Amino acid sequence: MTIFDFLIIMTLANVVGADITDPNVDHAYTYLAIIVIPLIQRLTAHLSITNRKLGKKITFEPTLVIQDGKFLVDNLKRIRYTVDNVLQMLRQKNIFYLSDVQIAIIEENGQISVLKKESNLGVTIEDINVEKKSKSLSYPLIVEGEIYEDTLTI
Repeated sequence: MTIFDFLIIMTLANVVGADITDPNVDHAYTYLAIIVIPLIQRLTAHLSITNRKLGKKITFEPTLVIQDGKFLVDNLKRIRYTVDNVLQMLRQKNIFYLSDVQIAIIEENGQISVLKKESNLGVTIEDINVEKKSKSLSYPLIVEGEIYEDTLTI
């Protein structure tokens, strides 16, 4: 969900909420708003897809904020994020050292995507040439001291 979509939802919620709380409001205007606001959203979504320049102005495009373990301060200012915001998002992804990050991108939905430096990636089974055992379903053999004979035949 883009920021624009979120704002549309909030606007609709406020319009409907105002109608519900104030009995003196003419319901025709509320119905009109419920129809017109989503139409405006659909139109702007269509225009942002067909016209890339307009789309960049309407939506929040992915922005590189960290490269080689260093903040790109100009990009942070452009999207109005602080260093503290990004550090918090990194901690939520279990990244506590900026030096572990190759690149970090703030996506259009506000989430952060991180590519760790290869030297900081964990060891995989393929790295140590160990044969991977297939996972299978486990069955109970003994439960409360009783042997399940049916399980033995599987």
